[in-house]
Amino acid sequence: MKREGKVDRKTKETEIHLALNLDGSGKSQISTDIPFIDHMLTLMTAHGFMDMELNATGDTGVDYHHTVEDLGICLGLAIKEALGGIKGIRRFGEATVPMDESLARVVIDISNRPVLSYRVSLEKRTTGNFDVGLVKEFFRALATNAGITLHVDLIAGDDPHHISEAIFKAFGRALDQAGTLEGRLDGNVPSTKGLL
Repeated sequence: MKREGKVDRKTKETEIHLALNLDGSGKSQISTDIPFIDHMLTLMTAHGFMDMELNATGDTGVDYHHTVEDLGICLGLAIKEALGGIKGIRRFGEATVPMDESLARVVIDISNRPVLSYRVSLEKRTTGNFDVGLVKEFFRALATNAGITLHVDLIAGDDPHHISEAIFKAFGRALDQAGTLEGRLDGNVPSTKGLL
């Protein structure tokens, strides 16, 4: 059984087509009108061993906020669809990833309890013409729509590009771990309640 999610979303601000395979090999075809986000999502898919096709256009002439947030919404919905009833998954995932001087930790609970705890303090907020403060908005939208509890902690780092890269790589690895099927669960929900 393939664990896939597909989302087509069109608003007055953005148009997004996204196809996700959680059990992939890290292949991606990504085009969003925002080269920095293309780069981050390519890293996320590669390190999370997921395959993704993504085409997005948006009102980037205004700014990047609408597109970045809507990408988070769509990826969250695709993850939720791909996980299905979340039976038999490990549920929890954690990854700590360095990128040069930066070190980021991401912890995930696929729990149907959407929360984002984002502890990333930035002295410099831009890399090129991209405001890395939008990374928080991306992950807030993703966590809400995927139904996951998501903790993002910056342990060390100065360069906003390196910080973002460490976060996206860590998210990919943590999601891969949390979404992995656990044979010992025998297809059951990973909760003592029997329901998430």
